[in-house]
Amino acid sequence: MNIARPDLAPPRLSARQAAEFQQQLRGLVIATAKPISPRFIAGVDVSYDFVPSRFTRRPRASETVYAAVVVLELPSLRVVETASITDRARFPYVPGLLSFREIPPLLKAFRKLRRAPDAVLVDGQGVAHPRRCGLASHLGLVLDLPTVGCAKSRLVGDYREPGRARGSWSDLRDGGEVIGRVLRTRDGVAPLFVSVGHKISLDAATALVLECAPRYRLPETTRQAHWLVNQLRGKERLCA
Repeated sequence: MNIARPDLAPPRLSARQAAEFQQQLRGLVIATAKPISPRFIAGVDVSYDFVPSRFTRRPRASETVYAAVVVLELPSLRVVETASITDRARFPYVPGLLSFREIPPLLKAFRKLRRAPDAVLVDGQGVAHPRRCGLASHLGLVLDLPTVGCAKSRLVGDYREPGRARGSWSDLRDGGEVIGRVLRTRDGVAPLFVSVGHKISLDAATALVLECAPRYRLPETTRQAHWLVNQLRGKERLCA
């Protein structure tokens, strides 16, 4: 698979430069009302260990990272292709700037795909981010594909608890701005935090998450990518 805008993933920036770059990227994000009907949707996951630090009591993220991309066919959610890679992180673990750490290994995995997906569902934030450009938005800009942020926890914003039934949702707001939705994907379970990544509307993003989560709290894209990256980690540890 070819990467549309590799220039939007510069290899070496300081944390200050990365935050400033996010401010530039937010102006490129498109929240479109144009409907999408993806046939192939990708899920992604990046994993790394946290190891003891010599200088602080808090553990630090390891430099070894594991990245996986899984492509599923809709509506069956059948896995049609996978790609994974072990890489070395070139950006530190900084909350709010994780896309600069995780996108480089993800792009290496995407390049291994024979087929480009029609959309990507990301276990992370889209515009529901302090600078309105989380991992889902940044990745969508680099790939030039519709992307959805579907996170397990809130990064920013306030909300009222949605109804307990599957499909219930409430607005996620930051000040007076709606930045996402708090979506119940199973009756009575903890909700997910859905936001526009790029080239998709919030309504379409919500519908896509529900389509990809027919049985479990997490979308099948996320579940499959998480399983694959853990398989990779396990193999690497056995070979170490």
